[in-house]
Amino acid sequence: MLTYFLFVVGIILLIKGADWLVDGSSSLAKKLGIPTIVIGLTIVAFGTSMPELVVNVISAIKHNGGIAFGNIIGSNIANILLILGVSTLISDIKVQKSTTWKEIPFSLLAILVLLVFSNTMFLDNISINVVTRFEGMILLLFFAIFLYYVFELSRKKSIDISHDDIEIKKHSSLQIFLLISGGLFCLYMGGKWTVEGAIQIARYFGLSEYFIGLTIVAVGTSLPELVTSIIASLKKHNDIVIGNVIGSNIFNIFWILGLTALIYPFAIPANVNFDLIVLLLTTMLLFLFMLIGKKHRLEKWQGIIFLLMYVLYIIFLIKRG
Repeated sequence: MLTYFLFVVGIILLIKGADWLVDGSSSLAKKLGIPTIVIGLTIVAFGTSMPELVVNVISAIKHNGGIAFGNIIGSNIANILLILGVSTLISDIKVQKSTTWKEIPFSLLAILVLLVFSNTMFLDNISINVVTRFEGMILLLFFAIFLYYVFELSRKKSIDISHDDIEIKKHSSLQIFLLISGGLFCLYMGGKWTVEGAIQIARYFGLSEYFIGLTIVAVGTSLPELVTSIIASLKKHNDIVIGNVIGSNIFNIFWILGLTALIYPFAIPANVNFDLIVLLLTTMLLFLFMLIGKKHRLEKWQGIIFLLMYVLYIIFLIKRG
């Protein structure tokens, strides 16, 4: 019983820790005179990815590659099928042309790179498949290219990337210190309890750690993106919804998996190819939806298809175990 309690508390701490860290860091950056748009593209973007990052690093160090890998793949699938599905039911989502022709293809590239790395054991004729530090460096290199693209895009103002509506609260130096230190502490303890709880739950029910990572942990660590997208949909901030999801998916593979592998190489689960193909097809479907019906717009019927696909996928995972 304590295990389940700590697991739930762990996910809550992850979310609250990321919130405090973003709040404190944003306030500090604003005090130092850093522009709002830079804060939005860096601190806020990285902050919402912190739960996945902390869970992955702790999982890799504990040799639980199944949770680390499942967390990322499961989060990315949930981002498109669950989060975009729910958000579209609230309001149709208008998508920038640059998102359709650049960001979504970039997220497809991330999946293809990961698909290659996940099958190096067949290419190199080795018995154990591991995401190595060298492969982690390649993923981080792609991430650096993506960051450069985003900053160039914002600098040239070729699309409307505005973070002026991000509320940055003013805090005293002591409050900033407490928010940042408290956020980091919550992230560490939340990540530790989430991983340990996931391992115990998997063992108790006879499930694989990869399954737990794909489902419960993935949805738990995706809650910041879900909340952000729902609020943005209610406020009709469409660009934030789709940008939040696609940006998060690119961050998860190139930044989080890359940094995790650089810190501690981890083993790749056996069943990963099917789930990567599901993620690939899901992302391709998102791209296709941009070209049919009302172009560059996600409509409610498409959101319903996403949600139905997610339900079917979860049912399949449960049967697969």
